[in-house]
Amino acid sequence: MLSRMDNHPVSDVGGTSGGLGQFLLGFAMTCIGGFLITNQVTVVSSYWNFWGGNSFGVTLLLMLFGVAILFWNGKSTIGWLLTVAGALFIFAGIIANMHIYFRGASLFNTMVMLILLVGGLALVARSLRPHHPKASQ
Repeated sequence: MLSRMDNHPVSDVGGTSGGLGQFLLGFAMTCIGGFLITNQVTVVSSYWNFWGGNSFGVTLLLMLFGVAILFWNGKSTIGWLLTVAGALFIFAGIIANMHIYFRGASLFNTMVMLILLVGGLALVARSLRPHHPKASQ
């Protein structure tokens, strides 16, 4: 059974009547607020301490041994297992050792960033609801 697609004007965001202007304004506010907030965040890493000190070499050797096996035989299941497991351990170690900091900002700048982000998300959500024009009196 084929379903019939309704022809909605471009201004009908999400299949509801009206809301294109609100959607575009909200989307722009969300993008700007999100950019400003993520621009204030600093990500740093610390020394590798995944399962004890100096364990990076062990995880790297695991992956390199798997890569060597794959160069010898590309269809080796143990080679793929060692390579993927080593890469996952290295990736997990990097993620586990990251520290995320919000750089200092004035209260005004922080409020502007948060209001742009939250206000933009609210406008996008509001634009997806049906809009009913006010009845003329």
